Amino acid sequence: MLNWADVIHFATKGNPEPDRRVEKTEAEWKEILTPEQFRITRLKGTEAPHSGALCSIYEAGKYNCVCCNTPLFDSTIKFNSGTGWPSFTQPIKGNAIKYEKDTSFGMVRVEVMCNTCDAHQGHVFPDGPEPSGLRYCINSEALTLQEDKEEANS
Repeated sequence: MLNWADVIHFATKGNPEPDRRVEKTEAEWKEILTPEQFRITRLKGTEAPHSGALCSIYEAGKYNCVCCNTPLFDSTIKFNSGTGWPSFTQPIKGNAIKYEKDTSFGMVRVEVMCNTCDAHQGHVFPDGPEPSGLRYCINSEALTLQEDKEEANS
């Protein structure tokens, strides 16, 4: 289980190797993404709080990167943070997320990206629930929900 020390280590010393890489030109990304998805994932934008479709959905499944379809988070570690963005306590795998120090807007934060295609997802903070204490604050537009049909039918 990742903790804040791991996040800081990755953000300052380098990230784990992804299982695969997906690289496209800006024009190729624009062909497959909506303008809002492109603004958020490729230009490091943020959606307005409480505006995302996935903010209040808790169906069983995997939350995949909207750009490359890599699984990033699981519904079992999603929680209601009250912040207005989907929140998770852990990535689905230790190497699914890439971390970078972000000093934009006059503050120091840790940006989280898809480690497969570098799509901006949001930020991680050390104020989440135990046992990890992490809160991955993610833009809905950066994710797609792949519902778990077996759990949905039980």
